[in-house]
Amino acid sequence: MRPEPFGALLYHFGTRRLSFLKNQRVLAVVQSLADHPSARAACAAAGVPEAELPGYARALAALADSSMISERTVVLRAPEKPLRRRGTLPPRRAGSLTCSSWAWTLPSA
Repeated sequence: MRPEPFGALLYHFGTRRLSFLKNQRVLAVVQSLADHPSARAACAAAGVPEAELPGYARALAALADSSMISERTVVLRAPEKPLRRRGTLPPRRAGSLTCSSWAWTLPSA
């Protein structure tokens, strides 16, 4: 990503595609995606008005379709030793738990 006066240039080395971010607010949203739990939260932090959210959703979807951005997933591993808290044990789960911005799911083995 290279910031420019109009927004930014994005280049994907794998697909060799070039994309343009057409204003500074879109750039602020994209740069802050990793710092927020959702795209909506990143938009709110960048000061995007509620009425403009559908346009930003389309812009982010286009960036996702071109592989410039991707959905973030977090994999949480079950602890090796059970944790004790006030005399209780948390439920133990086999495998790991995957968290996306839409749902919590247990991955299949």
